Amino acid sequence: MRQSFIFTSESVSEGHPDKVADQISDAIVDLFLAKDPEARVACETMTTTNKVVLAGEIRGRGIYENDQWAPGVLDEIEAAVRATVKRIGYEQSGFHWQTFDFSNNLHGQSAHIAMGVDESGNKDEGAGDQGIMFGYATDETPGLMPATLYYSHKILEKMAADRHAGIAPFLEPDAKSQVTLQYENGVPVRATALVVSTQHSADLSNEAGQARLRDYVKGVFAEVLPEGWLPEEKAIYVNPTGLFEIGGPDGDAGLTGRKIIVDTYGGAAPHGGGAFSGKDPTKVDRSAAYVARYLAKNVVAAGLAKRCTIQLSYAIGVAEPLSVYVDLHGTGNVEESKLEAALPKLVRLTPKGIREHLKLNAPIYSKTAAYGHFGRDPEGDLFTWEKTDLVEQLKQAVA
Repeated sequence: MRQSFIFTSESVSEGHPDKVADQISDAIVDLFLAKDPEARVACETMTTTNKVVLAGEIRGRGIYENDQWAPGVLDEIEAAVRATVKRIGYEQSGFHWQTFDFSNNLHGQSAHIAMGVDESGNKDEGAGDQGIMFGYATDETPGLMPATLYYSHKILEKMAADRHAGIAPFLEPDAKSQVTLQYENGVPVRATALVVSTQHSADLSNEAGQARLRDYVKGVFAEVLPEGWLPEEKAIYVNPTGLFEIGGPDGDAGLTGRKIIVDTYGGAAPHGGGAFSGKDPTKVDRSAAYVARYLAKNVVAAGLAKRCTIQLSYAIGVAEPLSVYVDLHGTGNVEESKLEAALPKLVRLTPKGIREHLKLNAPIYSKTAAYGHFGRDPEGDLFTWEKTDLVEQLKQAVA
């Protein structure tokens, strides 16, 4: 494990075209789970200039039964999509929440998938797909997340809050950030480079306007980063291309699931490859990744290691995980094999066991779809996988 190095992570704002797609997909998940907690949803979204397209498979009581949509649901779907875009703040000629062309291509779930996944008789509910999922935690930030990603998210969250509050009315929704940190003895100590590219109003498309924007972004950096962390002036990049008027889906097409590293650990940990947004919690791409984060966070919160990576693997239609792997990266004070034996006894790692333990069959996903699925503060039934309520049980289990 290297102790001194430079590392970088990026984040994207809620108005980035891929994040618009993610948020729309999760708005559909929430709409359907509110109607039927056992609904099956796999909703993909594509956004481009004045267009939003949905595709995927669904099933649920009061939603889509016997190859037919329930009365009024189609209108509710379109209303949820437009409300999501309105909340983000898109009222531009190239992408406006009221006027974009909307196409719904969702259809019924394959009966063969349902046969393999559904609980029946003596058969437990099976995983909604095969795959590998990773969870990670590190003690370098209070939320036990990598510092590079943590601060990348915080920069854009602050800018979005200022935009919505009218403090920075010259900002438009689309933005990206990037934070590069110097680590010494395994601890982040300073930023060596900071980048923000943000869409802006036309009245900033001149030298004075760009100077104003740069001063504003530098102020955000100073507010978000710890004191003394700002790099030298030449290592601060604000809209390095020059201008950024045309953005969002009008500037580039957006697709659900294209920001999986932003959504997770910023490249500081492995990723199984599966996206989260648009999927109900029977899909282990989502639920198993959440429980892997939950377990890794509790391991670090319990003081059993400074860093922890957990891998789970599943086969479609099979309930129990095929493997449980723990890596403490040389920072632990307990054997990994002990944790591999103990963790499945604390949380049943079947799709149903995960969903029940973390209370995932609820409309809780819209808030996950921007600024990361991990490192967030648990709020009641929101972000339950960020709780550290297993700490004492873990300590006893490996004592």
